[in-house]
Amino acid sequence: MPHQNLLEAINNPADLRRLDRRDLPRLADQLRGFLIDSVSKTGGHLSSNLGTVELTIALHYVFDTPHDRLVWDVGHQCYAHKVLTGRRTGMARLRMHGGISGFPKRSESEYDTFGVGHSSTSISAALGMALAAKQKGEERRVVAVIGDGAMSAGMAFEALNNAGVADADMLVILNDNDMSISPPVGALNKYLARLFSGRTFNAARRGAEKVLEFAPPLLELARRAEEHVKGMIVPGTLFEEFGFNYIGPIDGHDLDALVPTLENLKNLKGPQFLHVITRKGQGYKLAEADPVLYHGVSKFHPAEGIQTGKGGGKLTYTQVFGDWLCDMAAADPRLVGITPAMGEGSGMVRFASEYPGRYYDVGIAEQHAVTFAAGLACEGLKPVVAIYSTFLQRAYDQLIHDVALQNLPVVFAIDRGGLVGADGPTHHGTFDLSYLACIPNMVIMAPADEAECRQMLSTAFRLDCPSAVRYPRGGGTGTVPSTDLDSLPVGKGKVIREGRGVALLAYGSLVPAALATGEALDATVVNMRFVKPIDAELVAQMAGNHSLLVSIEENAVIGGAGTEIERVLEEHRLAVPLLRLGLPDRFIDHGEQGQLLAELGLDKDGIISAVKAHQAHGK
Repeated sequence: MPHQNLLEAINNPADLRRLDRRDLPRLADQLRGFLIDSVSKTGGHLSSNLGTVELTIALHYVFDTPHDRLVWDVGHQCYAHKVLTGRRTGMARLRMHGGISGFPKRSESEYDTFGVGHSSTSISAALGMALAAKQKGEERRVVAVIGDGAMSAGMAFEALNNAGVADADMLVILNDNDMSISPPVGALNKYLARLFSGRTFNAARRGAEKVLEFAPPLLELARRAEEHVKGMIVPGTLFEEFGFNYIGPIDGHDLDALVPTLENLKNLKGPQFLHVITRKGQGYKLAEADPVLYHGVSKFHPAEGIQTGKGGGKLTYTQVFGDWLCDMAAADPRLVGITPAMGEGSGMVRFASEYPGRYYDVGIAEQHAVTFAAGLACEGLKPVVAIYSTFLQRAYDQLIHDVALQNLPVVFAIDRGGLVGADGPTHHGTFDLSYLACIPNMVIMAPADEAECRQMLSTAFRLDCPSAVRYPRGGGTGTVPSTDLDSLPVGKGKVIREGRGVALLAYGSLVPAALATGEALDATVVNMRFVKPIDAELVAQMAGNHSLLVSIEENAVIGGAGTEIERVLEEHRLAVPLLRLGLPDRFIDHGEQGQLLAELGLDKDGIISAVKAHQAHGK
């Protein structure tokens, strides 16, 4: 039946495993077409998912999931996995409020064995699962799928180092989608992959090692001979040194290579390593030509592709940062820019082009990025680390010990502060004000609009201590920044509306909502600007002139900016009540930013309701 829709008949991997192997390429075509059509309607990660269609099919075809554990790294490539594990219809609401997540999520499906959204965790998690199975006497296989970008992080190598000596039955698959690193492979390599992964080869190798262990020189000679034979064709020496049996590289789009190789590896004991070559955007010419553009997409028409260059919209905070970075670099030769593999997302493309000698992309290595910046600062340079709020969490120890403790003038341009929308809880920047405010020597700012963002970046750059400018995803009020590099007075807030009774003390992204609330309640509105050092004098002034203070922030309410206001009131023994509004003590699911803020009571209507409820309770 050449026109049969195989995909519609698959509701779980058991259905997939009932297919004839000869039908798998046709299923791959149908699955790839479904993903293009589905993601074009919802938005999401596209090119990385198109690149892993055949690999996903092969894994669920060979392994007995969910009994066998499949662990994805980052999760940008898990859409085919979701479709094959009973969530095909759910893809219509992918990343929407109340819909399925764009990442693996344990509460969503038993096939999502490990929740993820950040990179380089898969090998560690898979090793834990493999050793747990061994300890409990359970026969199961564990597979970790990690990309070549994620493999650059130190955590991945820490896990490899541990796994190689832990005697764990696990398989690590390196999904290498950078064609310039590893070229396509041919029939000879496919043959060798099957040979090296087969039982006969591995039994012979173990037998030879047992015989030769009584003659160490001969054993060493045999090992060197094997390394030379494999090394002529495969770049596996590094992984062999970690204690893995390295197989590959093989074509990750060739099911006739993938399935038999995985079947062989499934039956081998100990740590195995399979290197597959895939192509981002595979099967969709537009994504193949520009996989970066099609990495994370909004809605688009598949036949027309993503339409770029229309312009006319207001600046995003990311663009404000990128423009400022270039302007300040022109004014001060000490400036250097650093990104942990997020140059495009952080708005550094122009800077990288205009100042290539002062641009450092250190890969997916947030810890290294921060300590590297500290080293640059020690030698008199002025490093600017462009990093998402959620990723800075990974470098907290370095932020404390290597930057703040030594009081080094490193600027942290923290993008995606607050709720980010469809990427959900792994990417929301909900904790940065809390985890930064408790660090000595830090200066922390949150701009109310685009113009203030530029001023704060200039302020931070001129300080002789660590500083952070925290701004949200997307655009603000539409305020056009000047071309100047003016600074703000450090630690000073600004009253932007005079009112009576209630004073709304707002930070950053929620200043506009506070201003709208102030108009409705005839309340005073303060743009606090600085989380640290806080404008204690202004807080005390507001406490003396108002019957209620309200702190408003798009950050965890526990330990956030409102806590600093509370501290000032306590230190000055000011008895005025304080209502602290912020993000609740729970992880917030994915959804559109405005929708989430409204649901959490951080829009105009929600703030008004909270103030009135507090006043009513107080009476």
